[in-house]
Amino acid sequence: MGRRKNSNAAQTSTNSSNGFEGTKIRFQDADDEEAATDSSNLDESIVAIDKATEDVSMGEPDVSFVDCEGDDDKTSADYYFDSYSHFGIHEEMLKDVVRTKTYQNVIYQNKFLFQNKVVLDVGAGTGILSLFCAKAGAAHVYAVECSHMADMAKQIVEKNGVSDVVTVLKGKIEEIELPVAKVDIIISEWMGYFLLFENMLNTVLYARDKWLVNDGIVLPDKASLYLTAIEDAEYKDDKIEFWNNVYGFDMSCIKKQAMMEPLVDTVDQNQIVTNCHLLKTMDISKMAPGDASFTAPFKLVAQRDDYIHAFVAYFDVSFTKCHKLMGFSTGPRSRATHWKQTVLYLEDVLTVCEGEAIVGSMTVAPNKKNPRDVDIMVKYSLSGRRCVISKVQFYKMR
Repeated sequence: MGRRKNSNAAQTSTNSSNGFEGTKIRFQDADDEEAATDSSNLDESIVAIDKATEDVSMGEPDVSFVDCEGDDDKTSADYYFDSYSHFGIHEEMLKDVVRTKTYQNVIYQNKFLFQNKVVLDVGAGTGILSLFCAKAGAAHVYAVECSHMADMAKQIVEKNGVSDVVTVLKGKIEEIELPVAKVDIIISEWMGYFLLFENMLNTVLYARDKWLVNDGIVLPDKASLYLTAIEDAEYKDDKIEFWNNVYGFDMSCIKKQAMMEPLVDTVDQNQIVTNCHLLKTMDISKMAPGDASFTAPFKLVAQRDDYIHAFVAYFDVSFTKCHKLMGFSTGPRSRATHWKQTVLYLEDVLTVCEGEAIVGSMTVAPNKKNPRDVDIMVKYSLSGRRCVISKVQFYKMR
């Protein structure tokens, strides 16, 4: 398999298909071809959900995650807000056409949702979503941003002549006070790598519970996390087995830690060996903060004879309150986004024959010490003709 492009370890960033068995779904982003091409990247063929594992028991998992690093306090929790003061991150997000154009189309093509409404933009960054809302006819937009980018956002708002409509507030959502008691709409681009990295979702839920009117709208309102499995011999050798011989020295003690750190990277769709399985769908308008911690079973069925070196997670988001269903996918069969996919390498190579199933469960929870980090536990087993294995692996996104 050829080398993948744009490799990088998980670092601070921002960051659905709605699965129905035997159904093909595609988000419609625009009535015209150009707008649809510029935004939605959802593949025509959406995963079929295995009914045997569709009903998942969620809730707060009781899992003790292994921490091989000891008391290392340098995590995303420490530099999260400061990192968003740097222009490079905002440039990358704004240039992500799938992300930004989808939000623009959602707002401009559904002005009936925004006209004369009060909007709260959570984690506003440069204020681009607030500017879209103002142009769509919002009565007022409150753009809340905790990083120093809030100072730039204020200048951007003034420069574009919408200071009478957009108010930039610098501070944490949990600490600021809005000039109004309630808002009609909450909009946010809260998604992180692996959907939940950085734990910004809880901030959106806090804002929802404190300020959103009873019949208010959260945008986006649905997010789904998926899992698949890939062949990745060459790249695993480059990223993991590399430590066995580093310029003639044995550094294999690093391998275990390297294996525990998910890799954020772009996966070639030709590497996919199994079906894609829906792990969890979250309804942002209704869910409780604790629902972001969950245990979900999965069943991945091999679609060809091959080897499996890693699981791959990705997410979709959707805006179901629009006139037409809109959204985007970060999956390997869709147009690339800055979220890429999350690769979880396996300690052993799995030899699978077509039709054989890897069954297991994934447990996801915020790290107890640093809640912006994510702890992941994967239990999996395979009873195949050429490979029989049962294993538990731990990962930590930080």
